[in-house]
Amino acid sequence: MGTAVAAQARLRGAEVLWCPAGRSAASKERALRHGFTAVGDLGQMAARADIIFSICPPAHAEEVAAAVAAYPFSGVYVDANAVSPATMASISAIMLRTKATVVDGSIIGSPPSESKATRLYLSGPTEALTALPLLFTGSAVRVHSLPGGIGRASALKLSYSSYQKASRVLAAVAYALAADYGVEEELLDIAQSRTGSYLSETVYVPKVAARAWRWAPEMHEAASALTEAGLPTDLVEAAARVMQRWGDAKDRPLELREALELLHDPPEWP
Repeated sequence: MGTAVAAQARLRGAEVLWCPAGRSAASKERALRHGFTAVGDLGQMAARADIIFSICPPAHAEEVAAAVAAYPFSGVYVDANAVSPATMASISAIMLRTKATVVDGSIIGSPPSESKATRLYLSGPTEALTALPLLFTGSAVRVHSLPGGIGRASALKLSYSSYQKASRVLAAVAYALAADYGVEEELLDIAQSRTGSYLSETVYVPKVAARAWRWAPEMHEAASALTEAGLPTDLVEAAARVMQRWGDAKDRPLELREALELLHDPPEWP
């Protein structure tokens, strides 16, 4: 992802720096292919760069920030990793050791290419949010600025990925169970009759809340079936625990906001 995003900036005329130290042969090949400029070490990069993008596995985001903060970097530091708002605040605090301007970023979509566009959401200081989109004008990276400061872009990323990635895993478990009983084709037929995403059907959330008292036991039954098949039950058991937070909503009409508020404070269920 990092190479693909940087390549889009390179196509728009930006010089992209990279540090070969400790990188794999595959990383070197990608950098050479896209015309990136090699520098000796991170210190040289910090001295030359106007903007540093951190795009790495989220577990290493704070480590990367600390490594950059060890040098007198005074440009714009964009953390575009899938981290929580709290982790983003920690990264911002780390970068306070420097004179850098910190921007919270999140990337949603596949790596940008000639055939695929990617969204880059940014939140932070207004001046930086005005300048950064110029790097990607006319490219496959679509930049969207969010008001409200550090944490907004990270919250958006995790709000989306918590649904998107968990739903993919749940789908895999569902198909595994169906396959064990030879009904996977029927399951696929049922699924293909619905072309929309549940994430877009917010009007249905209050209905789920009102029916949760019936649906939670159904999830427990699903867990039993998965156990019998030797499949993981964690996701459906977690879904049941979420539904239990709607225990006070039994069969009553709710507004969306009320249904969402009930998720924050679980009722006392036996």
